[in-house]
Amino acid sequence: MSSLAAETFFTPEEYLASERKAIVKSEYLRGQIIARSGASLAHTRIIADIVTELNIQMRGRECEVISNDMRVKTGAKGAYFYPDVVVFCGEPEFEDNVFDTLLNPTLVVEVLSPSTEVFDRGEKFAQYQELVALREYILVSQDRICVEQYRLMKMQWVATEFRRYEDVLPLVSIGCELPLQDIYRRVSAVIS
Repeated sequence: MSSLAAETFFTPEEYLASERKAIVKSEYLRGQIIARSGASLAHTRIIADIVTELNIQMRGRECEVISNDMRVKTGAKGAYFYPDVVVFCGEPEFEDNVFDTLLNPTLVVEVLSPSTEVFDRGEKFAQYQELVALREYILVSQDRICVEQYRLMKMQWVATEFRRYEDVLPLVSIGCELPLQDIYRRVSAVIS
């Protein structure tokens, strides 16, 4: 005879208290703590190249780019995620005086992994849409040349897909452009 283990429910406050002491990062959604897995070399190279290119283009502007160590809170119900890349413009807004949970990202980038792709496209995107300041959500494939851009236009999220190495991704919300060759330069030999 088998028995199902009861799921443990955590409040947002319990999650934050635990997360702020944790060695390994985790995310939070609807009372559940979600462990984060490690990333592939391609994944980390793509993130590094996006951050580098955006930092160069945004030098001297009011927007700032941060890689995957900044936690973002979405909506009043309090889902917490660590986007691969996040950009905020103007003054950052934080949940509390610990200054480790951003509330006002303008742009979020997630590099897709086999274990997170369905979640990143579905539930995570739905949660990110609750962010008042968010204007663009970008999904970057790490195993093929494919970047999906979701832009908030007239209260609707409009999708555009970029699949060619010579394509250029216009990031209108932050006044930048990302050539796909800059995103995929260091991984192009291993992707299809």
